[in-house]
Amino acid sequence: MFTGIVEELGEITAVENLGDASRFRLRGPIVTEGAKHGDSIAVNGVCLTVVDHEGDEFTADVMAETLNRSSLGILAAGSRVNLERPTAVGARLGGHIVQGHVDGTGEILERKPSDNWEIVKISLPADLTRYVVEKGSITVDGISLTVVDAGPDHFSVSLIPTTLALTTLGLKQPGDPVNLEVDIIAKYVERLLATGQGAAQ
Repeated sequence: MFTGIVEELGEITAVENLGDASRFRLRGPIVTEGAKHGDSIAVNGVCLTVVDHEGDEFTADVMAETLNRSSLGILAAGSRVNLERPTAVGARLGGHIVQGHVDGTGEILERKPSDNWEIVKISLPADLTRYVVEKGSITVDGISLTVVDAGPDHFSVSLIPTTLALTTLGLKQPGDPVNLEVDIIAKYVERLLATGQGAAQ
């Protein structure tokens, strides 16, 4: 489990095409500290497994399913990425419960800067609309954010200077894709309600 509090802005140093998968080499001095084979690290909100670790770099294999369902498939050497290690049991939950299982991708629609923050509008796939509510939580490229406004095909978030400076959302421009993970609690509640209604019939 993750919290959506990005630890560092890392970089992809190499991408190897394996046919039905890709192997990424990523640089991240903070998340690689103490890393070992089999550990999990969230990359732009996608939970990946550490295959190898050397110095401040690690490698991770990304299967075709992940490449197709997330924005990782368009990344290349030099791409900046959000990195986060799993939260430790008993640690403060600074963001919200994040699994690292991307539900879909959205697209940056517009950015509205102001003196102390920036409003970013993002498109929302139709099948995720019901899970996104005003003042609720959503994960964008692995960043835990609060929804400012929720429309039928989009939502907006307000970004503070720290988020803009230390994550990929400070770099993304209109037209760029982002990974989205909705609140897992909303999905469980929906399933439980549906199961209950079916049993009642």
